[in-house]
Amino acid sequence: MLKPYTLFSLRKRILAITLVISFIFCSLAIRLFVIQIINGEELQIRATDQWTRDLTIVAPRGDILDSTGTSLAVSYTTYNVYVRAREVSSSTTTATVLSSLLGLDFDSVYQKVTKKGVSEVLIKMGVSADVAEEIYKQGLSGVYLAENVARYYTYGNLLTQVLGFTSIDNVGQSGVEAYFNDTLAGVDGYSYVQSDLQGKEIGGSLRYYVAGEKGDDLTLTIDSKIELILEQSLEKIMKEQKAKSVTGMVLDPNTGEILALSSKPSFDLNEVPRDDLTALFDQSKVKAVTDVYEPGSTFKILTVAAALEEGVVSLDDKFYCPGYRVIDGVRIKCWRTIGHGSQTLTEAFANSCNCCFMDLALRLGVDKFYSYLQKFGLGQKTGVTISGEASGILMDKSLVKNVDLARMGFGHAVALTPIQLMSAVASIVNGGNMFTPSLVKSVTNAQGEVEKSFEPTLKGQTVSQSTSQTVNYLLEMAENKQGKYTFVEGYNVGGKTGTAQKYKETGGVDPGKYISSFIGTYPADNPQYLLLIMVDEPSAGAYYGSMVAAPYGKEVFTGLFDYLGEEKQDPLVQVEEVAMPDLVGLSLTDALLKLDEIGLNYEIDGDGGVVSGQLPPVGTMMDKGSYIILIT
Repeated sequence: MLKPYTLFSLRKRILAITLVISFIFCSLAIRLFVIQIINGEELQIRATDQWTRDLTIVAPRGDILDSTGTSLAVSYTTYNVYVRAREVSSSTTTATVLSSLLGLDFDSVYQKVTKKGVSEVLIKMGVSADVAEEIYKQGLSGVYLAENVARYYTYGNLLTQVLGFTSIDNVGQSGVEAYFNDTLAGVDGYSYVQSDLQGKEIGGSLRYYVAGEKGDDLTLTIDSKIELILEQSLEKIMKEQKAKSVTGMVLDPNTGEILALSSKPSFDLNEVPRDDLTALFDQSKVKAVTDVYEPGSTFKILTVAAALEEGVVSLDDKFYCPGYRVIDGVRIKCWRTIGHGSQTLTEAFANSCNCCFMDLALRLGVDKFYSYLQKFGLGQKTGVTISGEASGILMDKSLVKNVDLARMGFGHAVALTPIQLMSAVASIVNGGNMFTPSLVKSVTNAQGEVEKSFEPTLKGQTVSQSTSQTVNYLLEMAENKQGKYTFVEGYNVGGKTGTAQKYKETGGVDPGKYISSFIGTYPADNPQYLLLIMVDEPSAGAYYGSMVAAPYGKEVFTGLFDYLGEEKQDPLVQVEEVAMPDLVGLSLTDALLKLDEIGLNYEIDGDGGVVSGQLPPVGTMMDKGSYIILIT
């Protein structure tokens, strides 16, 4: 017998149903909360991805400008060509047109055009605007064009290493393009279109376009006119001296700003040789920053500055050079094996006498000498704003013997980068202020507002004003062999040459291989410009810095003065020319007497007593005070 319903049992049932319904609603509310609030943004993105197709609008990179506002690197619009196979009405026609206009293989394009397993496939990147317009005119269904940007370098192979280049995806690969990639890179935009389940565009649907934001502009310290003057001379050196490579730099010693910087060989940045990675890597390096070398006699500027600052030498001191010094039982030769005889410090510096600089290093001692190497920034990075900087190589101070110290005094047994040497010399000639070398002046946004300025960074004091003035005087006397203003006629230019041996990777001197260099200052009594020319492995006959590098330093200064409109300090100065005499077969003594009579300087290659060869040949017209080579 069934029990009759009671009011109590009905209430229980209603309560149970209410609880179940409440539970269901609460569950739904919680689920909706999770979907809409917690996971709402993610699901919305996923949904948008399902019912839309997008193409990236690549943002233009910022421009790179020189210090005068001249554009060095700019962006221009190109196009990427895509195909959505499901929307293609005629695969054969589409493949034929695209392969013809884009210069691609028909079979390869046809395979992509018929590939319906993916929503879209890239046919080609970096298509020019005129070709893109031709494709658009064909009205091919399923073919889409997306804006892209490419880099154009205004002067082609000028500043190859400094500017660097970008990948096809617009990412900096070398130079300032890589170092400041985050600054130069813009924010990409997008183009959206609604599509169905198969990825086909829905006709008449909404379209969305989000524009990209251009990257910030970069203004360099480089002056493109000075750069052009420098690079023209470097190209000339490569041709005339048959060098392996050559590096040049112009620096403002009073700020550390780099006004020109280059290495040759180089390549056109608009035609990057990506098929030869070895050459690309070597020619992309900023060798003044990445490569270390034994500086030779240009290092004597640092040695004499330290000695003057410590008071262990004065201009009145005398030095005797018999052609060698014996230190720790080791005979170390002067470059002039017959010796320079008795000479003052000024004469020894002009003669680049190794014996004098061995004496100066030994007078300083290891501790003092190394304290100045540290002050000059050797063995440590300068902090220049470009990638790949090397630190240089110094012997462990505790292992240095007198024979090592003596060699360091004239620029051997020490390895540094050209930027380190230039930074140190700049501090010596500017009154003692050590600045961080810089390549960038400022960063400017798309609205033309300067977001960041790079002011000169003073790192410390190296020498006193009086020492600086004395070194400037020595540099002036060293290059003006015929008297004041004669190195570059009418201009007060100072300088120092250097010739350094090279070493094999396995150790030991590599015979016949040298690095010839020249450091110049202008004006000599208060330098505003500092120049470096460094020639790696000249092979045209001569290898001394005075013959291989210094003449091109004179050429760069001459071009610089024309550009700056600098008037001659003494317009009456004229350098007399003399003809190269025939010296072959003469004794070395007679040959030197003959050269002294006509006012030519000389370098001696060999230890013999009779001249067996000479450079340049007989009859060559030369400026008085120029250097020639006697082979004995």
